[in-house]
Amino acid sequence: MSSENPQLSPRLEAAVHLAEQAGILIQRHFQSDGLLVEAKADESPVTIADRNAELLIREGITTRFPADSILGEEFPDVTGTSEYRWIIDPIDGTKPFVHGVPLFGTLIGIEKSGRMAAGVCHLPAMNETIFAEDGQGCWWKIKDQPPRRTSATQTSRLADARLMFTEPTHWRKTRRFDAIVEVMDQVKVARGWGDCFGHIMVATGRAEIAIDPLMSAWDIAALIPILREAGASCTSWKGEENVFAGDGVSVIPQLRQSVIDILSRAPALP
Repeated sequence: MSSENPQLSPRLEAAVHLAEQAGILIQRHFQSDGLLVEAKADESPVTIADRNAELLIREGITTRFPADSILGEEFPDVTGTSEYRWIIDPIDGTKPFVHGVPLFGTLIGIEKSGRMAAGVCHLPAMNETIFAEDGQGCWWKIKDQPPRRTSATQTSRLADARLMFTEPTHWRKTRRFDAIVEVMDQVKVARGWGDCFGHIMVATGRAEIAIDPLMSAWDIAALIPILREAGASCTSWKGEENVFAGDGVSVIPQLRQSVIDILSRAPALP
């Protein structure tokens, strides 16, 4: 990693600020007694921290960029008139959050004319922020230190790779368990952690592969430019930068084709 001064566009600068402000709000509820956890229609959990963090981010966007569209996990879409759309996940990893595990993040992606152009992942409990935008590299800010440019590893063999994967129930639910086992059998180390943290491990050079069999648009949007600018990729299992594909894999370029070849043979999502 090298230390330079990143040149942030006004929207990315705002996204970093809003993600970190949302993180302060979220931290007030983290590991607190009496946190109410509700189940949404898809049985995924939601808390007041999720909702209030997204409201904070939405208010900041509409104040500074009122013409922009917004797509978020917890509230209805906002259709704007500009070429920009913000895609928000206030807490990616609500399950770890409610159980007191610090590996959750706030994700904000910025789409320009249909392309994910910038992204922020803030890890509130760890006080780390990873951000990137087209042509400016990927940056990692740890606590109060200046941001440092970060990049993916240069590992050339699948046998030397470190794999991050999400909970096994998702693999069985989607009938894709064989795919993760096939990758797992070929790598050096496999560790079961998904959500944004697993993908950020690839962007910061601490893993080579992160795979999720189920991802919503707000789960993957911010990660696409982050991984791209780190010298890796975050795509669907077919290798496409598509926030609506329903699945995702982050992988370094040297191993990308080998991993995509395995995943592309898996059953389609139900």
